[in-house]
Amino acid sequence: MEKLTGLKKTKTAVFISGTGSNLKNLIKFSKSKESPILIDLIISNTRLAKGLIYADQFNIEKKIFNFQNFKSSEKNIITLLKKRKIKFICLAGFMKILSKDFIKKFDGKIINVHPSLLPKYKGLNTHTRAIKNKDKFTGCTIHYVAAKLDSGKIIMQKKIKITIKDNIKSLTQKVLKEEHKLYRAAIIKIFT
Repeated sequence: MEKLTGLKKTKTAVFISGTGSNLKNLIKFSKSKESPILIDLIISNTRLAKGLIYADQFNIEKKIFNFQNFKSSEKNIITLLKKRKIKFICLAGFMKILSKDFIKKFDGKIINVHPSLLPKYKGLNTHTRAIKNKDKFTGCTIHYVAAKLDSGKIIMQKKIKITIKDNIKSLTQKVLKEEHKLYRAAIIKIFT
């Protein structure tokens, strides 16, 4: 990524599908001095995404694409991103897999947060699998988005101990807390 010069921040879009806790974290981070990004757009694949409230709260433009026609949704998103001069994309609980063509257009400019220590437990239900397999550790990963699911180059990871008392809910909370810190750190690392 280009080095940060002066006060110019990189225009960024965040893609969400759910509660938006990582989105809220990224918005707060983007308003800080050390942040190299400016969140200019929030995209969701569902109008039911609770995280869309942060678009209103923080006065950021939001767009919903239902992906019923996948190709046309992606084409419209690309047009919108270009129009708004978006140079960087953060996926934060976005539950659609972007096409190879889409990823190519933003090569090395799309990152994602995943609630496991990749390459372990790609896809969904990561905490359930970690507990079921009696893993001693889990964690979270920030990685570049590649055509293959959860297979892009790893930027940063954080290891988290699984205790005997942990269940899916407690583990989810523990990992989410670390995701928030890791996402900020990974963005700073990319831009410096």
